[in-house]
Amino acid sequence: MSEPIIAVERVTKQVRDASGPLTILHEIEFTLEARQSAAIVGASGSGKSTLLSIIAGLDTPTSGTVKLAGIDLFALGEDERAAVRAQKLGFVFQSFQLLANLTALENVMLPLELQGRHDARERATEMLGRVGLGERLRHYPRVLSGGEQQRVALARAFVVHPAVLLADEPTGSLDFATGEKVMELMFELNREAGTTLVLVTHDRGIAGRCDRQLRIEAGRLDVGEQLAM
Repeated sequence: MSEPIIAVERVTKQVRDASGPLTILHEIEFTLEARQSAAIVGASGSGKSTLLSIIAGLDTPTSGTVKLAGIDLFALGEDERAAVRAQKLGFVFQSFQLLANLTALENVMLPLELQGRHDARERATEMLGRVGLGERLRHYPRVLSGGEQQRVALARAFVVHPAVLLADEPTGSLDFATGEKVMELMFELNREAGTTLVLVTHDRGIAGRCDRQLRIEAGRLDVGEQLAM
């Protein structure tokens, strides 16, 4: 049997506030296989985004660990974790996280340039065409609509062919119709690239399209987690 692409092992996250320690996540444990899609669902404040950040190695657990393609992220230093992220992960955020002083093309080229790719411009141009923005290469984020900015963010995430794509409420700031188009594109690219997709969402329709739903309630993984039909 092949090794899971993601293995979350007894992850607990605590922080301290004025009243003392607060447990945000409590011994979360699950695995995902390559090419699977999973939705992390639950009420606001349940710890969904914190869990996504820990899977990415952007936040550190109080205890437990995450293995990405067999690599124990928290046995590594921060620079080593950053290198793993650059090689294996793509990110799509609700707020797009585009660099305002770079054009759409330059935003998508950036992760390729950080990898030292000599074909960055060609690959970025091709990916922007793939998401329907072939005529918007030289436009800056401020003149793009929300849906267009999110498509640039998708192109930037997929252009490096990541093993895992993490998305935090990717349609949260979009209207319904635009959000539907963006999610259709995300699932389409996910199928074509064979990328494992993990997304945080409040949208039951989006969650229902994933292979699995992981429900977080008060920082705990619901033991009644259901496979999506």
